[in-house]
Amino acid sequence: MAAFGTDDVRIALPAGGSLGAAIAQPSDIDAAPGSLPGMIVIHEIWGLNDDIRRLAARFADNGYVAVAPDLYSNGNRGLCLSRTLFDMAGPARRTMETLEAVRAWLSDRSDVDPTRIGVTGFCMGGGFALLFGARGTVGAVGTNYGMVPNDRARLTGVCPVVGSYGALDSQFTKQARRLDEHLSALGVPHDIKVYEGAAHAFMNKGAPGWAKWLPIKAGYNDDAAEAAWGRILAFFEAHLASQGQEEPKPDP
Repeated sequence: MAAFGTDDVRIALPAGGSLGAAIAQPSDIDAAPGSLPGMIVIHEIWGLNDDIRRLAARFADNGYVAVAPDLYSNGNRGLCLSRTLFDMAGPARRTMETLEAVRAWLSDRSDVDPTRIGVTGFCMGGGFALLFGARGTVGAVGTNYGMVPNDRARLTGVCPVVGSYGALDSQFTKQARRLDEHLSALGVPHDIKVYEGAAHAFMNKGAPGWAKWLPIKAGYNDDAAEAAWGRILAFFEAHLASQGQEEPKPDP
């Protein structure tokens, strides 16, 4: 058992190798087969740490089987980090393929309803979550202070989106405006909010100490974080419930 009630697992990748991940499960272990929604939780640039485990566990506390993949764990960590950062600045094909493997693994679990899987991410992970939501394999996206592509066409087909940003986060508030404009033009249901008094990473507690020297206002804000959690959970509940359910899976 790892931190915050999560367990460590490994997820096989189609191209070979495997990915480390943390999984958090609801306490209702008597749920009917195939009845639980799933959530993919994508980490910040700092990787899969105790803070991301905490966030995954909170989704589990609200009824989701939540899996938080470590995007830096398929081989040499430094090389994985470099590839992921390169993906963040480009088409992100490698990361999208990795996330699809995570989604397929989650979908195959006997307790998860494969028609009710969402994805959420924080900063770097928020940008990846948004792009993954345009692939047509999840029902809703949560992006928290994540990057938004300039090219609106990259979001064609994206599922409903809930986005949260901090007003003091001068580098990312423009991303919130761009996201709202893109989704409005595409006719996609969305809820984008910028929180006054909140900075970058206002839902996260896991930045290393030296991060305070970075040229960006950042830091946890309990009021904004709790308000965002309320919106995010309500949004996912509404939009994942509308996906419907398949026939329950048989017991393994």
